[in-house]
Amino acid sequence: MKHPGWLRSGDFTEADEPYALFEAWFEDAKAKEPADPNAMALATVDGEGLPDVRMVLLKGFDERGFVFFTNTTSAKGRELAVQPKAALLFHWKSLNRQVRVRGPVEPVTTEEADAYFATRPRQAQIGAWASQQSAPLESRFAFEKAIALYAAKYAVGDVPRPPHWSGYRIVPLAIEFWHDRPFRLHDRIVFRRADERAPWTKTRLYP
Repeated sequence: MKHPGWLRSGDFTEADEPYALFEAWFEDAKAKEPADPNAMALATVDGEGLPDVRMVLLKGFDERGFVFFTNTTSAKGRELAVQPKAALLFHWKSLNRQVRVRGPVEPVTTEEADAYFATRPRQAQIGAWASQQSAPLESRFAFEKAIALYAAKYAVGDVPRPPHWSGYRIVPLAIEFWHDRPFRLHDRIVFRRADERAPWTKTRLYP
C-alpha cells in the first residue's frame, strides 16, 4: 500500500484531509498509549447552556463520524436530546498529541446498537439493564441487588439490548490536530467544513 506523502515524511501538517491522519494517530496511540487509547472527553451542554464533560470510549469511527455508546437516559443522553451538538478531546500524553472534534450529534441505527451490544461481556450487558445511569443511588447494595435480579432474569440465552441503551455519532465539522513542540511552539492544524457534505478546508494555527 502506498502511504500518503505526509505519512511517509512524518509531517502531519502536510495532510490534506483529517480521517487518514486521525487513523494514523489512533494506530500510534493503540501501540504506545498504556491504557485506554480510545478514551475521549465528551463535552455537552444542558438546557441552560451550562457545559458538562466526562470521559467516554470511542467505539468506532469512519468518514461518517465518531461513535460512542451509553444509557440514553443518563445526563449526557438527556443533554444531547435537548442540544444535539458535542465536542470531543483525545489526549495521548505518551505521544504528546491531542485531537479535538466538534459537530452535531445523531443517534446510531438500531442495527448498529444491537451489533455493538452483542460484543459486550455478559456482565456488562447485565449492568446496562441494572444501572439507572446518573440517577441517585441509595447504596451500593441496591445496585448489586439490581444486578443479581437481571442476572437471574437473563440466566439463559442472549441478553437483549435495553431500549434505553444505544449509541451516538458525532458528525465532525471541525477536527483539530495538536502536537507538542519544545518551548510551547506547538504545531496545530484544523480541518473545517460547513456541513457533512462540504469539502474540508485546512488552516494552520498559532500555538
